[in-house]
Amino acid sequence: MSMPKGSNAPVPTTALRVELGWRSGPGVPDADASALLLVNGRVRSDSDFVFYNQPAHSSGAVRHEGKRQSGDRVTDTLLVDLARVEPTIETVVLAASCDGGTFGAVPDLYIEVRDAGRDAVTARFDSTGATVETAFVLGEFYRRQGAWKFRAVGQGYGSGLEGLATDYGITVDEPQHAAPAPTAPVIPPVTAATAPPATAPPATAPPAPARPLAAAPPPPPAPPTAPVRLTKVTLTKAAPSVSLTKQGGTSGALRVNLNWEVHKQFSGWGSKLGRAVAMHADLDLDLCALYELTDGSKGVVQALGNAFGALHRPPYIHLDGDDRTGALSSGENLTVSLDHKQAFRRILIFVTIYEGARSFADLHARVTLQPQHGAAIDFSLDECTVPSTVCALALITNTGSDLVVQREARYLVPERGVSPQRTVDQAYGWGMNWTPGRK
Repeated sequence: MSMPKGSNAPVPTTALRVELGWRSGPGVPDADASALLLVNGRVRSDSDFVFYNQPAHSSGAVRHEGKRQSGDRVTDTLLVDLARVEPTIETVVLAASCDGGTFGAVPDLYIEVRDAGRDAVTARFDSTGATVETAFVLGEFYRRQGAWKFRAVGQGYGSGLEGLATDYGITVDEPQHAAPAPTAPVIPPVTAATAPPATAPPATAPPAPARPLAAAPPPPPAPPTAPVRLTKVTLTKAAPSVSLTKQGGTSGALRVNLNWEVHKQFSGWGSKLGRAVAMHADLDLDLCALYELTDGSKGVVQALGNAFGALHRPPYIHLDGDDRTGALSSGENLTVSLDHKQAFRRILIFVTIYEGARSFADLHARVTLQPQHGAAIDFSLDECTVPSTVCALALITNTGSDLVVQREARYLVPERGVSPQRTVDQAYGWGMNWTPGRK
């Protein structure tokens, strides 16, 4: 049952799944979930803002998990572990922002709080009556007499994520509104009555100020803080590539995440994040990378054969692990060290079905590339209509002066007796020798 605006309800001090949801369709803009951790109504620093470009709080209490789509329903998820929220934090604000439109065009908008362990709904608020708002505070967790409660808020903003963030003390890198033009100081007209007489300077100069006995050194300047970047890039068929250099994402770690959805064993849909109680336990998708370095060396990073790679030595690519269960996980993750970008010639990110399905049909996969410094890059995969067991996701190319990310989203069908890895190698001309491997 949905809560009325302004009402509150107790929630367990445990790990909670917060879902921002809506119904998609033609002309419906995208929406994003975010969270702000507050003391006295303000963030302590920009790191207390969790959203798509800053997906995890340093305390581990809040994490942005990303979007899922099932049919015409879309959810963007935050994981909030109230037991890990620092004692000084009084409120965790749960917000939504709209990309490319207003919330008046987003039907069936709601926020739902679930106990992640029991998958039970503990609170829900359905937002209605939106018009020109481009951001909303939908709800908040707050402390009351040693316990946590959820309040349904429903406060809208017309200034988007930027306006919402700055209201709580966030420093934004690129303002979305032009700054007002500077105005010249107003100088009153000079009249005969007010004009100073044209006389010589005073006969005696003013006394020189007394020199202090010991001048105190100026205080050291405060260390600069990097403002928060609110921009993100969504790659499409019409606009399939983006420059990492122009986005400022050419150093630090580039995190590549793949998430997907699977069928429940009985009915309906479940998500990779564990919303389904019963799922195909044997479904195993593997995120992989073919690489070619400037010294001519080539190879693959994958779970098969335990070729997990390395981040601080060649190939400077590391697969975080092999996600085989799908329960309460964040999908498959791979990290690329952009501090060694000069060593890369090209990197092809791809995914294979190791077991559990015959094709990518109905898996609704989504890819996110998150540079440590720069805008997040994401895209969804098209519906698979062929018996494909390998899909090329993204190609990263070093042009010499730029790093370019190209959306591939290309389903490939291996010939009989040909492995998925060899199939993607042949499609992109990598020219490697392949031998059978196993996990």
